[in-house]
Amino acid sequence: MNDPTWLDGVLRSARPTALAALLRYFRDLDLAEEAFQEACLRALRTWPQNGPPREPASWLIFVGRNAALDDVRRRAKQTVLPDEPQISDLDDAEDRLADRLDGEQYRDDILRLLFICCHPELPATQQIALALRIVCGLSVKEIALAFLVSEAAMEQRITRAKARVGAGEVPFETPSAAERTERLEAVATMIYLLFNEGYSARREDAERRAELADEAIRLGRLLLHLFPADPEVMGLLALMLLQRARMAARFDEAGNVVLLEDQDRSLWHAGQIAEGLALIDKAVRHRRPGPYQVQAAIAALHARASTAQDTDWAEIDLLYANLERLRPSPVVTLNRAVAVNKLRGAEAALAMIEPLEPKLSAYFYFHGVRGALLQQLGRTSEARESFGRAIALANSPAEAAHIRQHLDRLQAAPQNS
Repeated sequence: MNDPTWLDGVLRSARPTALAALLRYFRDLDLAEEAFQEACLRALRTWPQNGPPREPASWLIFVGRNAALDDVRRRAKQTVLPDEPQISDLDDAEDRLADRLDGEQYRDDILRLLFICCHPELPATQQIALALRIVCGLSVKEIALAFLVSEAAMEQRITRAKARVGAGEVPFETPSAAERTERLEAVATMIYLLFNEGYSARREDAERRAELADEAIRLGRLLLHLFPADPEVMGLLALMLLQRARMAARFDEAGNVVLLEDQDRSLWHAGQIAEGLALIDKAVRHRRPGPYQVQAAIAALHARASTAQDTDWAEIDLLYANLERLRPSPVVTLNRAVAVNKLRGAEAALAMIEPLEPKLSAYFYFHGVRGALLQQLGRTSEARESFGRAIALANSPAEAAHIRQHLDRLQAAPQNS
């Protein structure tokens, strides 16, 4: 228990459950956050010696609740009491609140809270940012990276959203069925961003981050329970399952990144693949294609290929072209370029991604892909430059090490333009 990294992982994993429960009952965003932070501080003082409790989320809820109630009591002592008739018949509100909190099923609060965060009174950019920050505990830097914006811009979005919630403009009541339908797209986006945060794990924290991916899948199942006939929700869950199935093969024993085409496919989770394939097959029968279904169909083609050489890159290229029409994005085009490289060569792929540089100049994967294409074309000097920029933008030591392997291969290559 001398390594503090395990404690951070436990706290982050418990955060969605704990904070969702505290928010539901206190109905005060600042109070719930303060209560959770106080519980975390106490955990930092006690867990290193005693180890985490059997149910960390329940412990944090209990301690956070008591901390918040203590704060309420302190503030009440500084408030002038109302007239006697107004207080003589009041119940013990604190005990009643505690009973409700202790007796509830905590985990399903999370999905409910996501729908609240995605209230239409908040701009769309603020909805998802607030949910990722408050419910999932992602840092401003992590959220900014997901949206490809600066940290300062994301900080402003979150601050404005919290201010509107604090001013009472966003109610905490459970959304109606019609309201849930209205907010479905934003909630689905948030769940997939949460999944990606877990899926992009480094090997050294893979177990902790995998819990985020599993939580996103759990929320996806709940979402499908609410919308059982929605093909996009089926596609979302299928996509997450098919990607989650590959997580065990993404790093080697030394912690190095293993690209999809080099992965040991025997390590892929057969049960998750089977469930994901069944879901996407069911979704496409509705003949209402959407972005998640297309992405899941791409993942399904990889899952169905017994070897990398069996991958149907032509179909993947067509699916990415369809995705570009449904949800235009420079990242989608960057991913399509990988398929184009397999089909028509590095020159065609490079021509496709060069116009993306202004928008993806701060994106690690852009420079990594560009460097690899330049390397294939023998343009070693330019490849070195792109790989150098990729290393500077790497999100983990494993990503940086992967790019350095490319640089090592270029060491003996002649300089050219």
